[in-house]
Parts: sequence; C-alpha cells; structure tokens
Amino acid sequence: MTASQGSDTPQASDTPEVPSFRAAIKFWFWLGCISFGGPAGQIALMHEELVERRRWISEKRYLHALHYCMLLPGPEAQQLATYTGWLMHGTRGGIAAGALFVLPSLVLLIVLSWAYTAWGQHPWGQALLWGLKPAVTALVFQAAHRLALRTLKARWLWTLAVLSLLGMLWGLSFVLIIAGAAATGYWMTRQPSSGAVAAQDTRPAKSSETSPPEATRPAPAWLDDDTPAPAHTHYSHPRLVRALAWGVGLWAVSLGLIALVFGFGHTLTHMGGFFTQAALLTFGGAYAVLPFVTQAAVGHYGWLTAAQMMDGLALGETTPGPLIMVVAFVGFLGGHSQALFGHPVLGGIVAACVVTWFTFLPSFVFILAGGPLVESTRHMPSLAGPLQGITAAVIGVIVHLAGVFARQTWLPGGWHMLPDLGALALTLLATWLLIRKQLSVFKLLGLCTALGLVWQLLF
Repeated sequence: MTASQGSDTPQASDTPEVPSFRAAIKFWFWLGCISFGGPAGQIALMHEELVERRRWISEKRYLHALHYCMLLPGPEAQQLATYTGWLMHGTRGGIAAGALFVLPSLVLLIVLSWAYTAWGQHPWGQALLWGLKPAVTALVFQAAHRLALRTLKARWLWTLAVLSLLGMLWGLSFVLIIAGAAATGYWMTRQPSSGAVAAQDTRPAKSSETSPPEATRPAPAWLDDDTPAPAHTHYSHPRLVRALAWGVGLWAVSLGLIALVFGFGHTLTHMGGFFTQAALLTFGGAYAVLPFVTQAAVGHYGWLTAAQMMDGLALGETTPGPLIMVVAFVGFLGGHSQALFGHPVLGGIVAACVVTWFTFLPSFVFILAGGPLVESTRHMPSLAGPLQGITAAVIGVIVHLAGVFARQTWLPGGWHMLPDLGALALTLLATWLLIRKQLSVFKLLGLCTALGLVWQLLF
C-alpha cells in the first residue's frame, strides 16, 4: 500500500470502502514504515489516512480514542493505532495494528545498533555522531518548549515544573516526582477557584491542524458517529477480567520463564522487570521517561554509557515509529557488552527483543482491556487534574535531560576541559531552526549530519 492509494478525498455522498483484515494489515505495516516525525506527526498522519482519505473511522471516534490514549502511560501514537485496529477488527486487529506500527523500527534499530557497535568508533562514524548529538540536544529543548507552551497556563503549573527540575538535580526518584505531581494536580482540581483543568490543553501539537471544519468533514465513515457499536466493543465485567488476566498472565509467564531459565540475577531478567516499570511511568512521552531509563541503564545496571545513550537517541530519531523504541538500542548494547549466549550480536538481538516486549506489552493490555470500558464511558474528568500535574512536572524532567545531553555534547571531556565550541554553535543553530523556523526533524538531522562531516574534515 502506498501513500498515493486513496489520495483523492471521497465525496460526502460516497459510501466508504469496507476494510478487510488483510487490507488493514497492509495499511498498518505501511504506516509503521513511514511514520517519521514523532507522535505529533504520526497522529496527524493517522488522522489524514484514517479519517480523511479512507474514512474508516469518524472524526469524533478518532478524537475520543486519542484523548484516552493521551491519558495512558506509554507511546500515544502506537496506542492510538492499537485502539483503532481493535475498533475495526477486534483483538486480532488491535494486536496487528500495534505490533506492525513498531516492527519496522525495531528491525531498523537492531541493524543500526549492530552497525554502531561495529563502526561507531571509526572516524567517519564519530563524525556522523558528532553532528547528530547537537541535533538531539536541540530536539529535547524543543520538546520542553513545545510542552511548556501548551501546558504551563497557571502559576502552580510553573511551580511544579521548577520543583521537578530541582528534584531531578537533587537526585529525587522519578517515580516520587511523578506521584507528587499527580497528587498536586488532583488537589488543585478540588479547589473551586483554581481553574486547574480549564486551562489545560491535552491535544497534540498538530491535532487542531488536522481537524477539518464540521461543514467539510468527509461523511459517512465506515465507523461513523451513529454506527452501531460492534459486539466486541460492548463492556462487560467478565470480559475486562479476562483481558487483564491474559495480559498479566503473559507478563508473569514471560518474565518467570526468563528468570527460571537464566536466573533471577540475569541481565535479561533485570531488563524485563525494569522496562515493565518504565512502561508504566511514561506519562508525557518518550522524552519524559528517558531520564529514568538513562539513570538506571547507565548508573545502576551499567548496560551502556551516557555518551552511548545519547548516540542511541540520535539513531532512534532517524527511524520511523515511536521514539521510545530507543530502548531497543539500550537492550542491544546491554546484551552485546555482556556477550549474552556467548555471542555479542546474538545477545544484543535477544536483549533488544526482550526489552521491546516488556516495554509495549502494558500498552496492549491498556487498550484491549480498557477499550470496551472507554467506549461505554465517554468522559473521565477525574483524571484531568492528575494528568495536568504530571505533564507540568514532566517539563522539568525534560529540561534536566536536555542539560545532561548538553553537557555530553558541549563538554565531552568533562568539566575540567574546554567546551567544544563547534558543538555548542551547532546546538544553538539547530534549536533556532526547530523552534523559530519550524524545520522538520528529518531535514534537521540531515543538515546537522552534513555540517558535522564538514566540521570534522576541516578541524
């Protein structure tokens, strides 16, 4: 399936094509191969394809699913694909959509991780990474800037953001910061004059741009606003219990088998447990949880170095799919460095797959278990306050991450060495291009890579 398929928007009187399961599989795989640009771009792309071109789902159903996914921990774009696939074709549709959305990026990151271990220390490899690191630092600054513009609408939100940054600098646990922010947000919504929830805008950066005016909205959709709810979307308590039991059971069996075969102290066992915890804390997107992953993977477990973590994020930015897929790079290097199974590359591949499994399994459980409940209860206002507090705190966490990456980029030799003025200048240029000129991520990475090669040749 290509981007040109269905490129002519159907007229409102046309009957939308009924998508078969096979056609849906082709679409989700194609989407996983071309979904560059981070969550905002991926959500906009899905809106264009699902709502406007193919009309598989109506505008209101799409936005309802999006709002639910934004309340969940984990990658919202991947969860939105899973939710839409589940709406269309039930459990098999949700699993296929969510899995195919991440499979191309997993394969690419494994290949790039292998290339990094083989040629990352080569002069040309170092030149490429030298140009990518300022771009990554600029992207983190841009993420904090974009989130701040959308979120910090009240003084208490600014206070939470600053306190979370100070907490990270003081070494407070990421979990503790998130829990405190959620409690603060819940308390603020109970204050009648705070206006806490009214100021929050939880839409993605491009969602307003992709929503067509009501008068020109394509109609009807295959799953339209008044389409009778499919049987698999009807909520029942036994169905919820079964779905949760399957999800928790798969997690327990997979982690238990790893622990029984390799031991409770084995690297793969630690990876399974840790990345499950990380998956449950990814409120605010991948940039929010990366400090938590970096702190543990670098400082506690020693799977890779801080410089390697930054290199992995640079490689992750060049691949399609959710940015949180950088965890596959973390797993690969952790398995590679310890030569699991007696072979570095095999150990890296297995570890990358294990990390990906435990990172995304909770997202599937959230959607397949909670989907029917969400379809029956259209509003969850009680979660808006905690989500707002968490989002504000996440801004401070992202600023801290930007500082960590900036230090790695500008002071590669440590505080006692002179700064790399070329990297500093390139970071400032990249940040300006992203924030002021709205340059696309793909173009920015290409530009910084080219400038990095030129700089290394000249100096």
